[in-house]
Amino acid sequence: MRVLCVGSMYPPHHLGGYELVWQAAVEDLRRRGHDVRVLCSDHREPGVGPGVPDEDVHRELRWYWRDHAFPRLSALRVLELERANAAVLERHLDAFSPDAVSWWAMGGMSLSLLERARRRRVPAVAFVNDDWLIYGPAVDAWLRVAGRLPRGLVERATGLPARFDPAACGRIVFASDSVRRSAAERWALPPAEVAHGGIDPRFLAPAPPPAAWGWRLLYVGRIDPRKGIATLLEALARLPSEATLSVVGGGEAAHLGELRRLAAGLGLADRVDFAGRRDRDELPSTYAAADAVIFPVLWDEPWGLVPLEAMACGCPVVATGTGGSAEYLRDGDNCLLFTPGDAGRLAERLTRLAGDPALRGRMRAGGIATAAANTDAAFNARVEAVIAEVVASG
Repeated sequence: MRVLCVGSMYPPHHLGGYELVWQAAVEDLRRRGHDVRVLCSDHREPGVGPGVPDEDVHRELRWYWRDHAFPRLSALRVLELERANAAVLERHLDAFSPDAVSWWAMGGMSLSLLERARRRRVPAVAFVNDDWLIYGPAVDAWLRVAGRLPRGLVERATGLPARFDPAACGRIVFASDSVRRSAAERWALPPAEVAHGGIDPRFLAPAPPPAAWGWRLLYVGRIDPRKGIATLLEALARLPSEATLSVVGGGEAAHLGELRRLAAGLGLADRVDFAGRRDRDELPSTYAAADAVIFPVLWDEPWGLVPLEAMACGCPVVATGTGGSAEYLRDGDNCLLFTPGDAGRLAERLTRLAGDPALRGRMRAGGIATAAANTDAAFNARVEAVIAEVVASG
């Protein structure tokens, strides 16, 4: 099959797990003999090199998102952006002649592209791993501008689709039942299913457990207010003075500054290491060196790869268990749970974990089993099968 994959960020210029799941699916499709082209935004993550060259990754689409925000654009700028993106998509549809289009992270992207592909009768499937079906239309400046005028008039004058309907996604596959339910509350959806994204098998090599608890705490993920890192800092201030925290990940520079100031204000400056990004190959050893990984998210996490990666490496997890992560996190079995934003309860959970080696052993065993059941092999196989089905159905 010839598959055109379209989305916002594609590694190495990315921030989260959605893009890694997408990349793994692309690489799996190619290993299975399919011809896959990636079309993504021109976003470049600061400080990130070009990565391994891939001649069929085309970073040409423009994105409404810039510097962790959606700046207001004039109507003329919006029209220019939409026309540029339409031309890019049309060029790739003509030159590549895909059997199907697969849509990935489309939040902040030109949603008119989905309707354009539908009108060209290209079979399509959307792999929806966050809530872009909900927030995407709200941050699409073209839909806001076009929505002020009669749609038919706008489309005749500009040649651009002026509507978004999830039916243009073709088939929809959600990362979790939580994401599916949220979308179903907003839209009357075409047939949809759930396929959980999984972790890279490289993480399934658990290191021996530490000989003793050393209060080495770890956060891995995006620097984002919704991720609850501030709660983790407040909890750290309630723990013994030997407790330290490493914060691994990139993201919002402004929020990172807020976190540094909070750490200093809590007297934690010498106990917190804002380590920045780590190469993905370094993460297994990073997890293995920690006594516990904390996943303190405040929002409904669409799925959550970090707890699964940590579990695969044999590291205990303490988490809020919101959204999709609730579909695999089980308190006292493979993790300990606490209420989002409750720093006191998080400190209590960590103190309990520190003082109970038997509990750590149970969580380690439960986590390794959970991670082994959630590798990316099943998801990637489902990606291929669904795309084949939409191609066959036309």
